[in-house]
Amino acid sequence: MSLDITTLVKKYDTPLYLYDFNNITNRYEELKDAFSGKKSLVAYAVKSNSNLAVIRHLANLGAGADCVSIGEVRRALKAGVKKYRIIFSGVGKRDSEIREALQEDILLINLESEAEMKRVEMIAVELGKEARISIRVNPNVDPKTHPYISTGLHENKFGVSIDTAKRMYIYAKKSEHLNPVGIHFHIGSQLTELAPITEACGIVADLVRSLEAIGIEIKFFDIGGGIGVVYDDEKTIAPADYAKAIISQIKGLDITILSEPGRYMMANSGIFVTSVLYEKVNGDKRFVIVDGAMNDLLRPSLYNAYHKIEAVQKEGEKTPADVVGPVCESGDFLGKNVELPPLSHHDILVVHSAGAYGFTMSSNYNTRGRAAEVAILDGKDYLIRERETFEDQVRLEESCDISWQE
Repeated sequence: MSLDITTLVKKYDTPLYLYDFNNITNRYEELKDAFSGKKSLVAYAVKSNSNLAVIRHLANLGAGADCVSIGEVRRALKAGVKKYRIIFSGVGKRDSEIREALQEDILLINLESEAEMKRVEMIAVELGKEARISIRVNPNVDPKTHPYISTGLHENKFGVSIDTAKRMYIYAKKSEHLNPVGIHFHIGSQLTELAPITEACGIVADLVRSLEAIGIEIKFFDIGGGIGVVYDDEKTIAPADYAKAIISQIKGLDITILSEPGRYMMANSGIFVTSVLYEKVNGDKRFVIVDGAMNDLLRPSLYNAYHKIEAVQKEGEKTPADVVGPVCESGDFLGKNVELPPLSHHDILVVHSAGAYGFTMSSNYNTRGRAAEVAILDGKDYLIRERETFEDQVRLEESCDISWQE
């Protein structure tokens, strides 16, 4: 992203998220084109960056939405995603969420357990509706990624075993209020090797074939998301190779491929910008203290995730420094042992690859307002979320009755 960061900081202040919408377009089209010749739908993983402007931009390109809460379903609908392109996933869905999803008549609901299937059926009976469902299969394949973002092993909370899935499909086929139209798997995020994806795809495709043999027709083959991106020096999977590996495993099946990219779209379409407050040295340890913190960008503290950090328009001999924020936690850092030149008050740092799981995981910890978000499209900047104020934070508390304390 080629930007005049200094000018944007003067206009919007820091901390600040900046998103390159032209790059989002390129990433979407690259993945969509990889599956050309096959029936497919790219359903953007809303959890990676749920800003309405981001969802709307992708909806205008033809994307669907992969949602893991009814709030995300509402966001997708509000942003203009067609209801027949919306998928509702997630391990724990409340009855009210299931009911609303059925009333909105979205494409399908992904089921994660037999117990959840029974709740969906019960609610569908109450509403007099047929619930289109997909079942998330756990293929027990090691994704070779960080354990916190691994989802395809039996030790993970997601999905059901092959045997349980078969039992669920047979039950759903017999039910008057369940329509098993899809199958789903997702083995983890930030995947950088094709072998686990190919293996998982083959296992699930074989299950589809066995279901077809007993009269259960699967229309949607949901491969999840997880295709990795470059944060540091990772070797990533080319979309064409990704698609080729998947297509090779589903030969003979007349199905629509659903993919659920999030990080792939957004990570390197966004940066986080923060201002230096001051430097200090404790013994031989150098700290650069900035106005951004773990409440703004949690990934380094949560996963020990790496984000490249650079100083803007600043020269000088670089030495290692921990980039830390104002939050009252020892785990509040954006980077450790980052090579940086000498820095002064108001100097600017850019944290790269922050478009996914950045703002969307932010919080008000320490009563800190969340950052502003700005879109860059065709060289122009647009404010897409105002900076949060103290008044925004306390509004829901001030509206409550506290007369018992007076």
